[in-house]
Formats: sequence, C-alpha cells, structure tokens
Amino acid sequence: MANEYNLKPVRSEREARELGRKGGKKSGEARRRKAALRDTMNRLLTMQVNVEGLSDVIRADSGGDTTYEDVITMAMIQQAMMGDVKAYQAIMKVVGQTERSEEDLEEQRIRTDRAKRARDQELGDTDGQNENIGDFLKAIKPSQEDLNNLFDTEAEEQENEDDAEKAEETDEI
Repeated sequence: MANEYNLKPVRSEREARELGRKGGKKSGEARRRKAALRDTMNRLLTMQVNVEGLSDVIRADSGGDTTYEDVITMAMIQQAMMGDVKAYQAIMKVVGQTERSEEDLEEQRIRTDRAKRARDQELGDTDGQNENIGDFLKAIKPSQEDLNNLFDTEAEEQENEDDAEKAEETDEI
C-alpha cells in the first residue's frame, strides 16, 4: 500500500512524462484486452447450442433457436428453484427488481435530502443554489413525460385556470 514512506518521487519533468507515457500504453493495452474479452464473450453467448432437454423447453417458449444465454438463464432459474439464494439474487438483479420495499427507498431518499440540507446549512448555502442547478440540468435533459407534456395545450390551459382561481381567492381576502 502506498504511503509517504514508500513513494518514489519523480526526479524530473522528463521522467514524469516517460512514466506517464508507459502508464498510458499499459492502460490502453488493458482496455483493448478487456474489450476483446467482452466481444468474445458476447459472440460466444449468442452462439446457437443444443442441450438435451433444456433446448426443447426454451425452443417451445421462444419459438427460435437456443443460445448459450438462454441455457445459462434456464440453469440459473433451475438453481434458484432448488433453493440457491445467490442464483435467485442474480436473477432479480438482471430483471431489475430489488429486495427493498418502496417504503425503504422513500426513507432513504428522505434521509439523503436531510443530509444534503444539513450540509448546505453547515456550509452556509441556504439559497437553494443546488436546486437551481438540478432544475437547470433537468431542463437540459428533460424526461419523456416532460417532452410529452411540452405541447399539451389542455394541461397548460388547466394550469392557467387553476392559477386564475388561486388569484381570485387571494383577492377576496
């Protein structure tokens, strides 16, 4: 583990440049090696395979050819059915389900918001600048719902009517 006692200081700018160049080359080699592994794995997983028994079940469901991905998925399901918790958790992760309930997730959001507000108060940033940044980023990359509502004139008319009613109510007071 690196610490101040076993670090070797760079002696010159030229040496730093050479070490950086060597590191960059090794990093590129590692990235290319990992990319080649991913490509090979994807190619192999999508190859057609015929496994006694499993292929018939998968083919009956999908109507097409059986790939290694299909067989591996079926094997994971079989393991989960036999009580393998890790296989079940892997399946749940793949399909996007979580073990946490909506209440747990909402509680986590509330705690995170409280921690952010406490940090902002500690730093003296109570003007909501971070919220403004969030709104700006949301405007740059709107959600699909925002885009759908962008030209929805009925929703806009309803908002205008609601605003007018609120204004009338406050005028009477």
